[in-house]
Amino acid sequence: MVVDELSDETVDRLFHALADTTRRDILRRCVRGELSVSRLAEAYPMSFAAVQKHVAVLERAGLVAKQRSGREQLVRTDPDAVGRARQALDELESAWRGRVDRMARLLAEDPGTEENEDNDTTEGPRR
Repeated sequence: MVVDELSDETVDRLFHALADTTRRDILRRCVRGELSVSRLAEAYPMSFAAVQKHVAVLERAGLVAKQRSGREQLVRTDPDAVGRARQALDELESAWRGRVDRMARLLAEDPGTEENEDNDTTEGPRR
């Protein structure tokens, strides 16, 4: 799946949504199949309104979608949602690997690095 680079705002919403244990659990439950918000609320020791707010955060992040079915709101996981989160992590990993590689090259090119490693400064000054 080729996807354009995610915006900072999108990544912020994704990780904010995934930072909460309840929201991650809601996401896991909805991966198995559509559940109504009221059915989800039965699983948690919190109010129906609190569960609705958690679902709204997941929805704003694009991790779930709600669909009305009669009197119920069914929540389902967006199949591409995990891919977007993975893409965000892959982009971060790539950036950090690039930085580490650049630092390693700089250290390898610096002739003073070996000289500094040979001088053990932990013993204090020699007299």
